[in-house]
Amino acid sequence: MSATASLTFKIATEAAEFEAIHRLNYKTFVEEIPQHTNNPDERLVDKFHGENTYAICLAGERVVGMVAGRAQRPFSLDHKLPNLDSHLPPGRNVLEVRLLSVEKEFRNGFVFSRLVGLLAQYFRERGFDLAIISGTLRQLRLYKHLGFVPFGPRVGSGEAQFQPMYLTLESFIEMAKTLSPSSPAVERILASYLPGPVEVHHEVRKAFERGPVSHRSDAFINDFRATKKMLCELTSAAHVEILVGSGSLANDAIGAQLSRLGSRGLILSNGEFGDRLIDHAARLGLDFEMYQMGWGEPFDYAEIRQRVQGKPFGWMWAVHCETSTGILNELKELKSICARASLKLCLDCISSIGTVPVELTEVHFASCASGKGLAAFPGLSMVFYNQPLTPAPLPRYLDLSFYAAQQGIPFTQSSNLIYALQTSLKRTAWGEKFAQISATSTWLRARLRELGFQIVAPDAHASPAVVSIALPAEVSSKSVGWQLQKAGYLLSYKSEYLLRRNWIQICLMGEWTRENLAALPDVLFELTANQRRRKSKRLLQTPA
Repeated sequence: MSATASLTFKIATEAAEFEAIHRLNYKTFVEEIPQHTNNPDERLVDKFHGENTYAICLAGERVVGMVAGRAQRPFSLDHKLPNLDSHLPPGRNVLEVRLLSVEKEFRNGFVFSRLVGLLAQYFRERGFDLAIISGTLRQLRLYKHLGFVPFGPRVGSGEAQFQPMYLTLESFIEMAKTLSPSSPAVERILASYLPGPVEVHHEVRKAFERGPVSHRSDAFINDFRATKKMLCELTSAAHVEILVGSGSLANDAIGAQLSRLGSRGLILSNGEFGDRLIDHAARLGLDFEMYQMGWGEPFDYAEIRQRVQGKPFGWMWAVHCETSTGILNELKELKSICARASLKLCLDCISSIGTVPVELTEVHFASCASGKGLAAFPGLSMVFYNQPLTPAPLPRYLDLSFYAAQQGIPFTQSSNLIYALQTSLKRTAWGEKFAQISATSTWLRARLRELGFQIVAPDAHASPAVVSIALPAEVSSKSVGWQLQKAGYLLSYKSEYLLRRNWIQICLMGEWTRENLAALPDVLFELTANQRRRKSKRLLQTPA
């Protein structure tokens, strides 16, 4: 038997477990995948039940996942695929794995791999070394990731189509060792909806894992230039410098450039990261005024126009996507105001570039980071700009003119991070990504509101990639976030500014799928409802 903080995995042995298996079998292969007809008992006993060995996943006493193994021939695939053995590696002792079923709120790579891993260990100890399976088409990507090899034509029809696949048990068990509950690899296979670090594509991970390359080699310098060119093409900026550090470093570099202008500025804020721009400016000793709105409130652009009219401001600094609230401030309005007042517009675009179209023409400086919408590893930040830079008496690490004079590589660069970023930029069809984020966000926000949740940012001013949810006072965002993580969903809730407001966030920035997201609103609803019921019960039991 093995367990995580909330889930237990075991071979089924008890009568109650077998009864739960029959009901989960019915739920999956009658109601969800129509392979069998309805019956009033709402239970489905597999025709090979007496020959099956079941690995199950328990959440408390509830069976939430199962998979069966069977070694007797003929297999079910023998009836669907003539000459089955001709498709398989010779000399193997074969079993058939069937009836994979996981409750929707627990569908993630972790539960799947642990179920199959437990079953694989059980049968390998009995001399079997090859498993065959009829893989559902919706999970082919996950099967392949875990080492399953497709063979032969698809079987079944209509909504119940499957791809025959095989897996060598020794190779899977080796992989399963990296997916133990104590391993940090577990988090990589959860469904992640963090604002950063984000889940990255396996091609991006592969590029990162290459051996390091000298930042002075001709090959690297050429690839570095190509990466900068792709960044500029994505944003329509004339130039970009890539720094080794987080987005905060990029904002410090922008602040250092503003310190050279010798003019007063206006900093706009309607959330945590606007407030951080104020802190950047204060630490650098900039001369500025503040325009602040409440968290989650859009800017009043008419008021901003009046604020700058006739005043000796030289620059304006604002956040494009306010990650804390999910507000997407209006870039066109900010550009228009600055153009009319002859102000240099500077932007924090750390959570907008890579999630929505961003047009940086007419923007003086803009910051970005690799580990958010660009869907690469954290560790690189960028400053985009459209004007020539002149030498400046600034700290070397913040002097963008020094970067420009050194082909963008004044100091050691991480080739691993650069090649991961380059791979993400190359493989992403940005128009498709933006459309996918927008459509999914529209559905997600509507579903959350349908379930009674309060979304912080109004739809007309919302980033599609950041959905901040204000939970009711009787529900703990910390507790809900932890329970979601145990169920396989990584959401943002641990930041101090989120905890203080009892907010939780769903972010669509890196690699994610609509399928894995589909059940999340209902899981969130159930967890919050459970907390409310428990609190209500405690209040009723409290003596007057």
